Amino acid sequence: MNLPTWITVSRLFGVPLLLYLLYQPVPAAQWLAVAVFLLAAGTDWLDGYLARRLNQVTDLGKFLDPLVDKFLVLAPLLVLIELGRVPAWGVFLILARELTVAGWRANQTQISGANLWGKLKTVTQIVAIALLIAPLPAVWDRPAEIAFWLAVALTLISGAIYLLPNQPSSQPSNQPSNQSSTHT
Repeated sequence: MNLPTWITVSRLFGVPLLLYLLYQPVPAAQWLAVAVFLLAAGTDWLDGYLARRLNQVTDLGKFLDPLVDKFLVLAPLLVLIELGRVPAWGVFLILARELTVAGWRANQTQISGANLWGKLKTVTQIVAIALLIAPLPAVWDRPAEIAFWLAVALTLISGAIYLLPNQPSSQPSNQPSNQSSTHT
């Protein structure tokens, strides 16, 4: 295992700590949960950057990174359902998209990097979860709720873009496309 893969695994080990902290009723533990979550989210960028920079992209890393990302996002969302902060059906939409894209990816021979929509989805999910798990005053409830629903919408949009065939705008509309999709 190389350094980028170790960073990915460390993010996985952060998930149980995050879950433990989310169940603690004291603000200090909840703020620590926010810090753990944001640190883990930041290492997602770091491991990818190092893997490319050090030329250490591996099949294990390509498998683990998106899997750990899903655990990191879905674990706190499940706790937020239990705590009554978000509705289960909203989290189900996120889960359904993630499982659909993961299943589709499993059948692909070449996977391209994330596009702008996928990156927006990820950033919005991180912001929404951080706002929802932080012990903020009640005035932050509405912005956190808006961020959550924006994350749900961007999750669905990015999934649709990823799964729909690439339709280049330069191609005449009366000719079929033979190009494969490069959306993520």
